[in-house]
Amino acid sequence: MIRFDHEGNKVADVDAAAIDALAKQVEGLVLAPDNERYDAERAGHQTTRWHRPDVIVSAVGPADVQAAVAFANGYGLPVAVQGTGHALAAVAAEGGVLINTSRMTGIRVNAEAGTVWVGAGVKWDQVIHEAATVGLAPLSGSAPGVGVVSYTLGGGLGLLSRRYGYAADHVRGIDVVTVDGRLRHVTETSDPDLFWALRGGRDNFGVVTGIEVDLMPITTIYGGGLFFDAGSAAEVLGSYVRWTTTVPDEMTSSVALISFPEVPALPEPLRGRYVVHVRIAYAADTLGAGEGLVAPLRALNPFIDTVAEMPYAQAGSIHNDPPFPGSFESGTALLGEFDSAAVRALLGHVGPQAPVPHVVELRHLGGRLAHPSAVPNAVGHRDARYAINVVSRLERAEITDIRPAHERVFAAIAPWTTGGRALNFMNGESDAKDVASAYNPEDYRRLAEIKAVYDPQNIFRLNHNIPPAVTG
Repeated sequence: MIRFDHEGNKVADVDAAAIDALAKQVEGLVLAPDNERYDAERAGHQTTRWHRPDVIVSAVGPADVQAAVAFANGYGLPVAVQGTGHALAAVAAEGGVLINTSRMTGIRVNAEAGTVWVGAGVKWDQVIHEAATVGLAPLSGSAPGVGVVSYTLGGGLGLLSRRYGYAADHVRGIDVVTVDGRLRHVTETSDPDLFWALRGGRDNFGVVTGIEVDLMPITTIYGGGLFFDAGSAAEVLGSYVRWTTTVPDEMTSSVALISFPEVPALPEPLRGRYVVHVRIAYAADTLGAGEGLVAPLRALNPFIDTVAEMPYAQAGSIHNDPPFPGSFESGTALLGEFDSAAVRALLGHVGPQAPVPHVVELRHLGGRLAHPSAVPNAVGHRDARYAINVVSRLERAEITDIRPAHERVFAAIAPWTTGGRALNFMNGESDAKDVASAYNPEDYRRLAEIKAVYDPQNIFRLNHNIPPAVTG
């Protein structure tokens, strides 16, 4: 195979002998496209598009990652990293080396320090379970099946975020293989620029093999869902937005407009129905105030109400995101004020009458999310008050219909957007301008400068890419 670098220059040939030589250095799997296990190893949670690399290295430890990076660098091949594959629709690419980290599942809880170290393939449900045994909880997201590392390094907006901030704000240390094949343990003191950039810049600077993050002294929350009929959408959404201006930082919530398909797997009250779903996660030192805080929403008469005290280990039931792979397209934006006019503009393009069925979620930000991290990082747009995500499954509509429908939604609410995007939710196709919009402008410039130091040839570019700054 003759390969070219990102500027179109011919680089070394990669043949079967080179791949065989790599396989002798790696404990895990090394696969070319003609291997019968190739498709299984490149599959992820998102099935709209898949990576189709020249070589897959399914790593079982940091040494395998080092070998894969050295191989890619030696042949001028770009690198992609995949754990659970939730963001494949955004970053799927042809060619290069795909490093699959899903087998790197080590986990160590330090109850005394209130931290956990996790390997690159660990999912949040594993951490939730282990932390619960010592009375602690991680800053996990709404879907327990998401990988810890990619979620955290993309910011990490979860069920405890308004009280504690972004998951990236609570990273203690990062183990990362940089483009030179070196395994580094990166902290605030050892490599301050790289530590800053990785927390928000994700896999643009190397392949993270493990991270150490804080755990929180949470065992129980007041949480669950309130489900309303479609006919109440305007009232519920408007009331929800007003309600968010009154709640304390311990209350994290969102509201979703969901068109459920007519499938037997769904419970009968939701099957084939369009609903408004308010998601509640109240995490205070004492939960007694929770019922009073939720009372204004309960007064709107939900037809299902599951909000109650629950172990944090069951918090995945709040959003109840599908655990199985699927094919979907999504878009995201960050918002400032969201008033009654914004509600009307949104509902004019989503709802039972919409030609394309969507899931539209409005997440309440603010609280601790609005404050800088104690140890600064690259996570931006902390002044945003809400994040909105629009998701459509390709099993229910054609991509040629979905994309224009999403464009209409975001055009309608454009007056209320900040121009920024949340990196964790950028799961549709994105270009360089979209990636830059995930950061504050001055932070993006700094990220590009750090990229020029740690990856000047942009080997780590099969991702939400930040190209290196041009120097000299």
